[in-house]
Amino acid sequence: MKVHFWGVRGSLPTPITPAQVQAKIVAAIERITPKDIESEDAKTRFIASLPPWLFGTVGGNTPCIEVVTSSGKQFLLDCGSGLREFGVNGRKPEDNHYTIFMSHFHYDHIQGLPFFGPIYNPNAKIDFYTTFPAAEKIIAGQSICPYLPLNCTWENVKKPFTFHLMHELEPIYIDGVKITCKKMKHPGNSYSFSFEENGKKFIFATDVELQDKDYDRSIEENHFFENADVLVLDSQYTGEEAIAKANWGHSIFCYAVDFANVWNVKKLFFFHHEPTYSDKKIYSILRAAKWYEDYSAKYDVDLNIAVEGQEIEI
Repeated sequence: MKVHFWGVRGSLPTPITPAQVQAKIVAAIERITPKDIESEDAKTRFIASLPPWLFGTVGGNTPCIEVVTSSGKQFLLDCGSGLREFGVNGRKPEDNHYTIFMSHFHYDHIQGLPFFGPIYNPNAKIDFYTTFPAAEKIIAGQSICPYLPLNCTWENVKKPFTFHLMHELEPIYIDGVKITCKKMKHPGNSYSFSFEENGKKFIFATDVELQDKDYDRSIEENHFFENADVLVLDSQYTGEEAIAKANWGHSIFCYAVDFANVWNVKKLFFFHHEPTYSDKKIYSILRAAKWYEDYSAKYDVDLNIAVEGQEIEI
């Protein structure tokens, strides 16, 4: 399997501002020494030496992930503004057949759908998988005037869609991939999805407020997360912010590290980044998480930040 991040922010899109771009340029210039510009190789080495928060950006689009199976079948996870990026820049399936899985229907996870080009293609087919029986009604509710022009309203774009109802912990199989979902704590509920193929397991767990019971190995359903090769997990808050935002439905990064350790996760990606956090702040959270992991010798999880445009192979 391959996993591509098209949108990694939570709550609302947060494009990088001109002031932030200028600050990055100034910070980079301040690091330059005469030796760094002596040759093209020196310039290349200097650029490569810049910290990731300075060279590039985590990204500002809201959640959308693409999973590609070993045979090339594509799955799309959530329809945040990153879905538009996929529609513009992603690989188009030759048969115009798209398969979408929805964790839940908060606005940051559906706002990209009206701007997803294939819904206007009469030859497209979109299979839409969700645990919410009212999914079509919910999607139709955002696709009305005056929120969108008449040609974008649900009656004019619904033809490609076929809705499929999933049930918690009852697996389905598509293209040889076992797909299972599990309900997590989040206002209005949110579901994590597991994708298993050729002995590898990928889990998408956005919008999760981890609870003590989620770490309990005596609860059979919790083993849903066990031995995941890659876990993309909501890690939106620092500890201080989480105290002020209890029951908002998001997790603290250190809790995410503990959780990955309990369930023997090999690689963890922090996801659903706080929209008020700068690139530097988000990478400082990763650094703090690695310090936290190092403090406990029993931890051996590969910690990462989900970055827009990044692609990983499992």
